[in-house]
Amino acid sequence: MLTLVATPIGNLNDITLRALDTLRAADLIASEDTRKTGLLLKHFGIQKPQISYHEHNEERASERILALLAEGKSVAVVTNAGTPGISDPGFTLVRKALAAEIAVTMAPGPTALIMALVLSGLPVHSFTFRGFPPRKSGPRRRFFEVDRDSPHTLIFYESPYRLDAFLEDALAVYGDRPAALANDLTKRFEKVLRGRLSELRSAVSGEKAKGEYIFVIAGKTPPRETLTPSPSPTLRERGELNTPPPYEGGGVLNAPPPYEGGGVLNAPPPYEGGGRGEVAEEEADA
Repeated sequence: MLTLVATPIGNLNDITLRALDTLRAADLIASEDTRKTGLLLKHFGIQKPQISYHEHNEERASERILALLAEGKSVAVVTNAGTPGISDPGFTLVRKALAAEIAVTMAPGPTALIMALVLSGLPVHSFTFRGFPPRKSGPRRRFFEVDRDSPHTLIFYESPYRLDAFLEDALAVYGDRPAALANDLTKRFEKVLRGRLSELRSAVSGEKAKGEYIFVIAGKTPPRETLTPSPSPTLRERGELNTPPPYEGGGVLNAPPPYEGGGVLNAPPPYEGGGRGEVAEEEADA
């Protein structure tokens, strides 16, 4: 059995009883960072062998894990924080396990994006999670433009080293929308800033940022309908109220223009974003 185990994003008291039971029962734990997972296991008095499983060895490590699963071993997958597979290693392994008809389940738990969304004060009934945007401005703006006209609340992860650049490009693409910026969720200095994108930019400008940040941005609001004056009684009497102009074209009325692109109609653009691992890399370089 392969089990993905969600772990606390800051406060160790957020770990679930099922997560602890799963870690204690597993034959092996596949960890994004064996050192950090070792501290977690030690805190809860758990001793288990670990193997390294991160974005740089995901393909190779996946094959090893699948071989162990085929032997009947139980493997638990954990990342540094939060839910495996959400901007963290896990997706590739799940796909491979399913293809090999190996049972997959998870012990659910903390996910930073959901907490940030709920605390943002923005609409929660429909949202789009976009993960980490590209590092450079050009690709980042194209990444943003995919959802420029979306009515859904947008959620992004971002490195502390690119907050100003993120906000500059977000303002250029989305305009000055309502937004929120969450940091250090569940920790002692948990912080959620709320306001318009321009206000968030002023708030973080020059600030010594640290940790992982979550941006939550309001979706596009449809323009209000223009109120038209009531038609005169004369038009009502003549039966001309809301009568459409005569159609002078040929073929199907209101038919859409022919599709001139190639490939799949409305296919999404290629994903240009990055993973959570780059935050740790940049912090190490800082």
